[in-house]
Amino acid sequence: MTVHGLSERRACQLVGLDRSTFQYHKKTGTDAVLRERLKAMAGERRRFGYRRLGILLQREGFVPSLPT
Repeated sequence: MTVHGLSERRACQLVGLDRSTFQYHKKTGTDAVLRERLKAMAGERRRFGYRRLGILLQREGFVPSLPT
């Protein structure tokens, strides 16, 4: 954009990229403990889906975080 003097909107349009994708900034998560527990549970209970695993995590005390 700076080299060719294009606006963000025009540059994204030319490349075929949504502006929301271009503007996205990854949030660093502090959910390492949750991820490890979820992987362990999924390994123990292979037939359970994400919904059932989520219920089991809630029963263990993990509070679901809402997207901000």
